[in-house]
Amino acid sequence: MANHAKAVARNSKIKCKILNFAQIRKEKMGGVIAVSQGSKNEPRFIVLEYRGAKKGSPYALVGKGVTFDSGGLSLKPAKYMEDMKSDKAGATAVMGIMQAVARLRLPVNIVGIMPCVENMPSGSAQRPGDIITTSSGKTIEVQNTDAEGRLILADGLHYAKRFKPKAVIDMATLTGACVVALGYACCGVMGTDQQLISDLIAAGEQSGERGWQLPLWEDYDEDVKSEVADVKNVGAPGGSAGTIEAAAFLKKFVGDIPWAHLDIAGPAFLEKDIPYCPKGASGFPVRMLVQYFRNVAAK
Repeated sequence: MANHAKAVARNSKIKCKILNFAQIRKEKMGGVIAVSQGSKNEPRFIVLEYRGAKKGSPYALVGKGVTFDSGGLSLKPAKYMEDMKSDKAGATAVMGIMQAVARLRLPVNIVGIMPCVENMPSGSAQRPGDIITTSSGKTIEVQNTDAEGRLILADGLHYAKRFKPKAVIDMATLTGACVVALGYACCGVMGTDQQLISDLIAAGEQSGERGWQLPLWEDYDEDVKSEVADVKNVGAPGGSAGTIEAAAFLKKFVGDIPWAHLDIAGPAFLEKDIPYCPKGASGFPVRMLVQYFRNVAAK
């Protein structure tokens, strides 16, 4: 992933920064460290910057980059594991968006943030019941090691704040519950800024990569409260509203910045061919976001 990011940046207006494990530890990225500690492959934290406008704050894109997700000690069933190389789809989409926007020379500023880890079970893996401290200082009770994407996104979302972005948009193959709710035809869209959400959905309609808004009322915040930490990484018992509760978790790490979350678990990896995309990894939501930035540039 790090090498591919360097290739994306090469011979373009994109600036590439890679944080190695020592630098990740220095940044106190407890979520990235916890998820990766079961693997012999060290994590990387990738930052791409594109400046197409002469001035103005950037938009921040944050993509989940789990290069393989076994579930950790909360091991996935075997029949659902073979496609988990696709759990990096959010991060790879960020790279694709950055590359497309740079080639189109759109007059916008964007920073792409990609925490990249492998989630594996081993003697050094994180355990259910662990409490980790993220780079924001907030603590997380880990109740399920297979709810790992939100742990690394917590560090990614906090890192984005240093760029003082106009808006933050994260994308992640985050919950199987989103596939149950929406299937493979669209992604789930949630967030704190209705205009941003509406503009993304409109861009999806234009580009053929559709999104459907789900509620993110304060009621759901109760489901991710922990008795022993600031927040827990799974919601209410029984798995109800799993997609929304994951977004409620992420909201804790965003602050006051306009934010939208795209749960791309369904359309990022297709079960069958469709007219413009073969079965497998689809690149969703590259088309949606490129169209969104085209619309921003047109304004």
